[in-house]
Amino acid sequence: MTHLLGLVFLWVLYQRVPDINGWGFWEVIAVYAMVYFSEGISSFLFEGSWLMNSLVNKGLLDNYLVRPLSPILQILSSRIGVNGIGNILIGSVILIQAVGHISMHWSVSKVIMAIVMLVSAIVIRSSIKLASNSSVFWTQNPGSSFPFMIHSIGEFAKYPISIYSAVIQGVVTFVVPFAFVSFYPAAYLFDKEAFKYWGLMTPLVTVYCAVGAATIFNYGLKRYESAGN
Repeated sequence: MTHLLGLVFLWVLYQRVPDINGWGFWEVIAVYAMVYFSEGISSFLFEGSWLMNSLVNKGLLDNYLVRPLSPILQILSSRIGVNGIGNILIGSVILIQAVGHISMHWSVSKVIMAIVMLVSAIVIRSSIKLASNSSVFWTQNPGSSFPFMIHSIGEFAKYPISIYSAVIQGVVTFVVPFAFVSFYPAAYLFDKEAFKYWGLMTPLVTVYCAVGAATIFNYGLKRYESAGN
């Protein structure tokens, strides 16, 4: 229902204006769909980061630390988010429809870059979730208010960030780079002159997010007190 209301809102909006900051209706729909599609895959495969509060506060993280596997990979894959299937299906259907209505010049390099950007979007989302949930090592708060607050910032990435203030653009570009999940990759694929070169930085931002999340997790892990202490 939330997805449908969002689409209806955009449709009603575009009945009154031809474009928003140079972005047409189907281009914004594609940005909207990329958020849901990447979130769906991230939730389906790597939902385990939301278990960190429970694992740390109950001392259950010990089980992951004694195994000869990366604790990060074990945690991320410890739970499958079945609700992610809905986002994958809805996001893919909307994305296919949107791309079908947009006049694009496809080349081999652009197809490869589109695949790289899709994988990058999933890694960026998963890394941000891991980093924000790692805050439990410092707060030891049984709730997930901080990770949910960070997750909510991703809502800005559903629309072209050029419609927001410079502060919000800076937050979703440099602080929690959700804009590289949807907006900047779309700007590259749709040849938006003002932002398309930012899209080429998506793989670098992906590495930055993955390394940053692993560093925060490992640094926080040093503060972990196991059930035996």
